[in-house]
Amino acid sequence: MNTILAMEVQTANANFNLQPKEGEMNYLKRLCCAVLVLALIVGFSASVQAAEWKGWNIHVEGYPNTIALDKFAELLNQKSDGRMKLKMYHAGTLGSQPDAIEQVRLGGLEIANFSLGPLGPVVPEANVVSLPFIFKDPDHAFRVLDGKAGEMINEGMAKKGLISLAWYDGGARSFYNSKKPIETPADVVGMKVRVMNNDLYSGMISALGGNPSPMAFSEVYQSLKTGVVDGAENNWPSYESTGHYEVAKYYSLSQHLIIPETLCINADVYNSLSPEDQKILREAAQESAVLQRKLWKERSKASEEKVLAGGAVFNEIPDKSAFQAAMKPVYEKFLTENPDLRPLVELIQNTP
Repeated sequence: MNTILAMEVQTANANFNLQPKEGEMNYLKRLCCAVLVLALIVGFSASVQAAEWKGWNIHVEGYPNTIALDKFAELLNQKSDGRMKLKMYHAGTLGSQPDAIEQVRLGGLEIANFSLGPLGPVVPEANVVSLPFIFKDPDHAFRVLDGKAGEMINEGMAKKGLISLAWYDGGARSFYNSKKPIETPADVVGMKVRVMNNDLYSGMISALGGNPSPMAFSEVYQSLKTGVVDGAENNWPSYESTGHYEVAKYYSLSQHLIIPETLCINADVYNSLSPEDQKILREAAQESAVLQRKLWKERSKASEEKVLAGGAVFNEIPDKSAFQAAMKPVYEKFLTENPDLRPLVELIQNTP
């Protein structure tokens, strides 16, 4: 009996010693709270860091796009109460445009402003805007992009990991050369014309009877000056800012290429945002686009006035039907290679 009683007392003492003392209990509670607070701080810091986005832009300080993109970053911070922060890197400091396209697609960069031209090799739908004379004029281009065709291009971008937030004005490219005004396709016959490195642009010049000469933009001035090429094509601000009007004084308003630009975001980043923040993001982007288009028109007009005062000879081309008819083989080749894009091409052409 005494032995059994002694064993029960020992067992009770052992069980009592297993219970934590009050001080130990308080310590464990404080430790758990500290771990929880630390986890919350780390999680919050990570979410803040994720929202501190990097943005790519090829244009220099003072350019319409650069001003608009800085405004976009400012609006984004204000409208989201600091939840979404963006630092723009201008003048291509984070790499070339093709490299930046891949970086945004893969998430190395979050935001960028791209021309739809360089996007074409990645997004077939975007390449449609590089078809010569597909747009009647810049206003027509934005009517197209703000409608069903713009949605189709954006759907194509989304498949490649990009979401378009707004469309920027990239200007209308026209012919300029050192020889004579261009009024009909016959004026291009035999002319050596610098083009961007895209089969559609080379095909355009060939269809007009000229000799396309793809080359880096930085080489164009010297090539015009020395006669390596007779002409090139670009918008008013580029024609003026590069000094090309000094060595190729004839500017003919063909507006053969109207290639808009997109302000876009990585698709995964966009999809991770709440509906409220997605709305804020789009509102800020649209406001920046209104500013960019306004600044672009002002800059284009100022550039036009400057080159005309500097001796450039300007002519309009009221009837572009002969140029458009000459593009038939370019369109046929493109649609043969991309039959799925025929509905998009026809939608653009039929948009009033």
